[in-house]
Amino acid sequence: MDSQVILIAVAALAVLGFALALLLYLVSKRFAVKEDSRIGQVADVLPGANCGGCGFPGCGGMAAACVKAADAGSLEGLNCPVGGASCMQEIASILGMEVAAASPKLAVVRCNGTCERRPRVVSYDGVMSCRVANSTCMGETLCSYGCLGCGDCVAACQFDAIHMNPETGLPEVDAAKCTACGACAKACPRGVMEVRTVSGESKDAYVVACVNMDKGAEAMKICASSCIACKKCQNACGSDAVLVANNVAYINPEKCVLCGACFEACPRGTIVSVSVKGIERKQTNNPIPGAAKSASASASAAKPTPVAKPAKEWKPIELKYDAPLAPSQQILLAGPKDISNPVSASKDVKFEDKRTDAPLPPSQMILLGLK
Repeated sequence: MDSQVILIAVAALAVLGFALALLLYLVSKRFAVKEDSRIGQVADVLPGANCGGCGFPGCGGMAAACVKAADAGSLEGLNCPVGGASCMQEIASILGMEVAAASPKLAVVRCNGTCERRPRVVSYDGVMSCRVANSTCMGETLCSYGCLGCGDCVAACQFDAIHMNPETGLPEVDAAKCTACGACAKACPRGVMEVRTVSGESKDAYVVACVNMDKGAEAMKICASSCIACKKCQNACGSDAVLVANNVAYINPEKCVLCGACFEACPRGTIVSVSVKGIERKQTNNPIPGAAKSASASASAAKPTPVAKPAKEWKPIELKYDAPLAPSQQILLAGPKDISNPVSASKDVKFEDKRTDAPLPPSQMILLGLK
C-alpha cells in the first residue's frame, strides 16, 4: 500500500515537471530575443578592456553599437581608442563597411604649476584623493583651478600611461602608452586632464597648460606659469587656432597647424609642446610668487647703512621772546647754564656760535631757524 502511494506521487511529479518544462520551452521560443551573430564577431575583435573610452559601458555595448550603425549605413563617430585604427578597420570589414581613419588622440595635462613655480602654502593631511581634496579644501597651493597632485588620474588609467613626477608634483602622460580612453579626464575633478586630437603618430600638439580663470594680476600672484590672458599667443597665431576667453587661452586642435608661434610668443611659459618624446616647456625668468618679498628683504638687510651727512652749519641769530623761557628752552638755546634764574620776558637771547657734525632733530632745526 505504501509503495503504491509513493509510485503514484512520483509519477504525478514527473508528469507535472514535464508539463512545466514544455511550457517554459514554448514561452522561450515565443519571446526569444534574437541576437545578431555579427555582434559576437565584433566583440571578439575588440580588445576587451571595457574602459568606456568609446562612450559605451563596455566592449559588448560598443559591438552592438557598431552593428546598429552598420545597418544604418555608416560607422562615423564610432572609435575604439584602445584598439585604434587597425581594430576599427577589421570591424568595418566584418560588417562590410568602410571607416575613415580617425585622428589620433592623447590625454594632456593642462597645468604647468610645478612645485617650484606654484609654491605650496599649506600641507594637506587627509584622504589622498583629488575628489576628496577638491570638496574639502582648495589644495596645498593658492590656485583653486590647478592640479591637486593626489593622483586620481594615475589610479584611473588601466594602461600604466600616467605617472606622478615627484619633482614637479604633476602627472605626466606617456604618449606611447596612452590610448586616449578618457578615464583620467573623467577622474579629474578640476578638468585638468583633457583628451584632445594630436597630429600624426608622433602625437605632436601645443597645449595651454593652465585652466586658471582668475584675472592676470591675481593669477601672477599664485603661479609663475599661469596664463594672464595677455593675448600675445592669439595675436601671433596665423591660423586662428588660439582663443582667449574667460581670462585663459585655449588652442583648438582642429585648427592648429603646429607652427609654434604661440609657444614662442607666450611670456609666461604657459604653452607646452607635447610629443612622443615628452613635454617641452619654455624656460622663463618669471618671479616665483612669494619670493620677491623675501628677496627684497634680504637685499635690504645686506645693504650697508648710509653714513649720516654732517648737519648744516648754523650761525648765531637773535630772537626776542615776550614770555619767559622754560628751563629746557634755555638749555637748548643758550647751552647748559645756570637755570635757577629764568630769563625774564622781552629779554634778548643770543645763540652761541657752535658747529656740530651730528644731524639735528627737526624740532631743533625749526627752533634754530634752519627750516
